[in-house]
Amino acid sequence: MMAVSSGCKGDSMGMDNGKYVRYTPEQVEALERLYHDCPKPSSLRRQQLIRECPILSNIEPKQIKVWFQNRRCREKQRKEASRLQAVNRKLSAMNKLLMEENDRLQKQVSNLVYENGYFRQQTQNMALVTTDTSCESVVTSGQHHLSPQHPPRDASPAGLLSIAEETLTEFLSKATGTAVEWVQMPGMKPGPDSIGIIAISHGCTGVASRACGLVGLEPTRVVEILKDRPSWFHDCRAVDVLNVLTTGNNGTIELLYMQLYAPTTLAPARDFWLLRYTSALEDGSLVVCERSLNNTQNGPTMPPVPHFVRAKILPSGYLIRPCDGGGSIIHIVDHVDFESLSVPEVLRPLYESSTLLAQRTTLAAFRQLRQISQEISQPMVTSWGRRPAALRALGQRMSRGFNEAINGFSDEGWTMMESDGVDDVTVLVNSSPDKVMGATPLYADGFPSISNAVLCAKASMLLQNVPPAILTRFLREHRSEWADSSIDGYSAASVKGGPCGLPLARSGGFGGQVILPLAHTIEHEEFMEVIKLENISHYRAEDMLMPGDIFFLQLCSGVDENAIGTSAELIFAPIDASFTDDAPLLPSGFRIIPINNNSQNPTRDLASTLEVGPPGKRTPADYLGQSGPTKSVMTIAFQFAFEIHLQESIAAMARQYVRNIISSVQRVALALSPSPFGPRSLQAPSGTPEAQMLARWICQSFRCFLGEDLFKTVDERNDSLLKTLWHHSDAIMCCSLKALSDFTFANQAGLDMLETTLVSLQDITLDKIFDRGGRTSVCSELPQILQQGFACLPGGVCLTSMGRPVSYERAVAWKVLNDEESPHCIAFVFVNWSFV
Repeated sequence: MMAVSSGCKGDSMGMDNGKYVRYTPEQVEALERLYHDCPKPSSLRRQQLIRECPILSNIEPKQIKVWFQNRRCREKQRKEASRLQAVNRKLSAMNKLLMEENDRLQKQVSNLVYENGYFRQQTQNMALVTTDTSCESVVTSGQHHLSPQHPPRDASPAGLLSIAEETLTEFLSKATGTAVEWVQMPGMKPGPDSIGIIAISHGCTGVASRACGLVGLEPTRVVEILKDRPSWFHDCRAVDVLNVLTTGNNGTIELLYMQLYAPTTLAPARDFWLLRYTSALEDGSLVVCERSLNNTQNGPTMPPVPHFVRAKILPSGYLIRPCDGGGSIIHIVDHVDFESLSVPEVLRPLYESSTLLAQRTTLAAFRQLRQISQEISQPMVTSWGRRPAALRALGQRMSRGFNEAINGFSDEGWTMMESDGVDDVTVLVNSSPDKVMGATPLYADGFPSISNAVLCAKASMLLQNVPPAILTRFLREHRSEWADSSIDGYSAASVKGGPCGLPLARSGGFGGQVILPLAHTIEHEEFMEVIKLENISHYRAEDMLMPGDIFFLQLCSGVDENAIGTSAELIFAPIDASFTDDAPLLPSGFRIIPINNNSQNPTRDLASTLEVGPPGKRTPADYLGQSGPTKSVMTIAFQFAFEIHLQESIAAMARQYVRNIISSVQRVALALSPSPFGPRSLQAPSGTPEAQMLARWICQSFRCFLGEDLFKTVDERNDSLLKTLWHHSDAIMCCSLKALSDFTFANQAGLDMLETTLVSLQDITLDKIFDRGGRTSVCSELPQILQQGFACLPGGVCLTSMGRPVSYERAVAWKVLNDEESPHCIAFVFVNWSFV
């Protein structure tokens, strides 16, 4: 191949020993213009270029082809060099962070060795001295440390600056020093592709978490993002800046009042009265630190606010240092005392876990920074034509609306309805204009909603031994296992034309669920999607019953099973198919937060533990991944837009709906909870006499009516027969002899074929798994099955509980007789089945 060089200059083009071609600057400029338009032109395009550019007329097409090859190679090398330089800068900065962390750990080890020697010496001295008065001197010396370390200050600018400077010092000692004993957070290992170095506190007051890492944003931009806490911290309800003072070192002191949502219906919300100090250090680093103000400091005070528990933020904040080559090195420290004694003891781990603090607060800040950094460096528009900033705003609105439903603050217009005698579900109503307008869509199809109020039904429940990630993923993928199609049909009616009547009866269940991806974060820990439910029900429009699809905007997070102590959420809101960025949203959904199990009794009821008082003896809550039984708190909240004159009817419907969901979730959780011998779904049903008897009846009846054995080789013992039936590759299932036959048993292959569980199998009827032709065929064979005892069915297609088609080569149905030779049920075996 001829090598072409464009680096040599000359007035004419010629050949150098038949190997190199010299191009003039004009020729290079013409080739560069074409390269920017089309880096890889075809042979026809190259010939056209020669014809259109006279200065290239004396260059052969093959030589131009080689020039483009070399140009693409140089571009690829340039991009690779740029990428390697960026990786090198990142590794250098990460190496610097690791060296600083190593120095801090060495200091911590030295302090521990010194303290260990000091306490050992004190122990020996106290062992030698029994009645000596020197013991009194030891006690006295210890009492000196109990004197107030923070002398009272006034609320003047000088007093506030003194508090601010002290806060800065304490924060830096936590961020880069040894003021807190940090341990690496379980499951978070530092590396060039990790989010950073994540640590949690051990043995300090309150709970604390610390993170340090790299982001591709300038320090001033980082400060701007982090100070806007409601934009990235979903639990933050509001931050009000009540006063701002400018200090002499170009810093600012702000007095803030902040409110946090309660994560569950069983605990009150938190609020904070804070001082925030922003300043620059001598090395060019920026610092934003904060702490709660209290009476001992003699600073400005904030009176208590009803329905909020005043919590404390101990010196915390952000240290942002400019990084060589661009970007920032960030240290984040969150140190909070949530006043956990104000909640029932079973819920205190929610407020005593440094791991939860790190997951919900510290890592949320880092992820927001990384997300914005990626959006700036790689501008893009999603396949739905939505910009990332608009999708983030939608996600923030979804989370905020769900939190508002869980908390139900009276200053937002929520009022509680009277109970129906059972206090498991709380119902609130909001008819304020702001709430109604925020939930009332106006569509282009001419059917504006006429709802004038919003109702919320909410409840919390305690779950045992079910990982939040697994349960949330199941709820997301198997909506038919918990959702009531009649209520979803009602939701469709409220979206399309306003709820003009009570919910319609269930009509055919789900036709199918289609998940349409919309966006996800860098680490895929949170993603947004559009859910399309096809032919789910009927809704009323112009006094006619019409089938139709409904759509939900859905936000899902926490479905990674490998993440330690991560809470999970599934939030969704009905939307129109052509929803806009400012479309009204009425979010509902689930939140599951893991808590450690302090009880040895696995059947402990949540209601029996809702006493508020001093804590009993318990294990640390920081290590949620510890062995043994685990617990989690699930909070459910569903919102409905309705007409105010239907309030009592809608409230009764909503209560029953949430109770049905609680019952469904409990069954699903029982099926998903692992057994002591392994995953429940991979085990045969327990060898109860009833199960063994049914397996024997199935095999005996098959031999009686078809004249052959169901299995080629099998041990006649009942337990072996049941095990063989359970693990058989063909799908075997039984249905009752009622008019509307529902399934009563299926082996593992049958459950896989129907995409369901043993618990949910009872909700599936025989007519649901066949289409019209299949139902006709089975109904025509039923008389033969009851008279002759069996029937052979041709191959065909049936549907799973999720609406997916499944093909099978052939099927056999036979009558199952009990020991009295009376019909017990009808059994089916589907041979060689597979998903279409």
